[in-house]
Amino acid sequence: MRTMEKLLEVKDLEVSFRTYAGEVQAVRGVSFDLYKGETLAIVGESGSGKSVTSQSIMRLIPMPPGEFKNGQILLEGEDIIKKSDKEMEKIRGKDIGMIFQDPMTSLNPTMRIGMQIMEGLIKHQNMSKAAAKDRAIELLRLVGIPMPEKRVNQYPHEFSGGMRQRAMIAISLACNPKLLIADEPTTALDVTIQAQILELMKDLQKKMETSIIFITHDLGVVANVADRVAVMYAGKIVEIGTVDEIFYNPKHPYTWGLLASMPSLDNDDKSELAAIPGSPPDLTNPPKGDAFAPRNPYAMKIDFEQEPPMFKISDTHYAATWLLHPNAPEVEPPESVKMRMKQFGAARGGQ
Repeated sequence: MRTMEKLLEVKDLEVSFRTYAGEVQAVRGVSFDLYKGETLAIVGESGSGKSVTSQSIMRLIPMPPGEFKNGQILLEGEDIIKKSDKEMEKIRGKDIGMIFQDPMTSLNPTMRIGMQIMEGLIKHQNMSKAAAKDRAIELLRLVGIPMPEKRVNQYPHEFSGGMRQRAMIAISLACNPKLLIADEPTTALDVTIQAQILELMKDLQKKMETSIIFITHDLGVVANVADRVAVMYAGKIVEIGTVDEIFYNPKHPYTWGLLASMPSLDNDDKSELAAIPGSPPDLTNPPKGDAFAPRNPYAMKIDFEQEPPMFKISDTHYAATWLLHPNAPEVEPPESVKMRMKQFGAARGGQ
C-alpha cells in the first residue's frame, strides 16, 4: 500500500492564540508521521484542534494572534515553521494543496473556474496560458465534471455545490502536490455527493500517489478512505492507529463515544444515537490530568490528577488513557460501540 518513507513529521507541536480572555492552547503537543501515498484521518469534535493542526502545516495561522510555542513540522526533513512567508508561497499549491470546507468561500466569485486552476500552473509550473488551459480542462475531467471544455469558462455561481467542491479539488491537485490536506471537504454536501467526493479522492490518490490528511468530525466518513486514524481531543491526539485498529479495537473512551454517535444504516438497529455528555474543556485553562475525565464514565481518581501517557497497544496503535495501565480495572466498550464494531466488520468484509 505504501512505502515506509515519511513525507511529513509533526513533532510535539504546540500552537496558542492570544485572546482577550487569555491564551487559548489550541494544539498541545501533537506528534504524528505521514507516509508517502498514505491517507491519515484526523477526527474529533469542533474545537479539538484538528483544523489548527492542518492550518499550521500550511502555515495559514495568522500571527498574531496565533503563535507556534513549540515543535517542528518537517516536510521531507525541512522544518516548515522556520520558513519565511516568501518560501511558504512557493510550497503552498506546489508541494502542499488544501481543500477547504466550503468551496463557495474558497473560490473567487469574480474569476472563471478555469483561470483559478490555471493560476497555480502558470505560477509554479511555468506553463504557458494555452498549456495551462488544456491542463485545467484535463483536471476538470479527472475530477468528474461533465463537459469540461464548456465548464472551464464558467464562474463558481454556475456550478452546483458538489461541482464546486470538485473544482476545488482540481485546483488543489493542479500542481501534483506531495501532500493534500482536506479540511472537512464533504461537510457542506448532501450524502450522495459526499460519497461521490470521497470515492473521487480515493481514486485520485491511487492515480497520483498523493499523501492525504483528511480532517473530519465524523468517524463514519473515514472508514473507507483512511489508512490510519488519529483521534484528537482538547488539542491532543488521544488515540492513533490503523483504520482497522480504531474501528475493531478502539481503546480510548472518547473514541468509543465517537463510534457510538455514528448513525447506522442498519434498519434493524433500533438503538438511539449516543451522545457524549458534557462539552470539551476551556483551553484557556486546560484541565489537570486527562482532559476527557469529566465526560468519561470510566474515569478513575488518577484521571483528574495526572495526564496519561501514550500506551502502546501494537506497533501502529497507541492510546492515552489510564485504562490501559496494567493496574487499571478491565473495562469493556459499551454494547452500542461493540455493535458499531460489528457493523464496520461486516461492511469491510462486504467490500
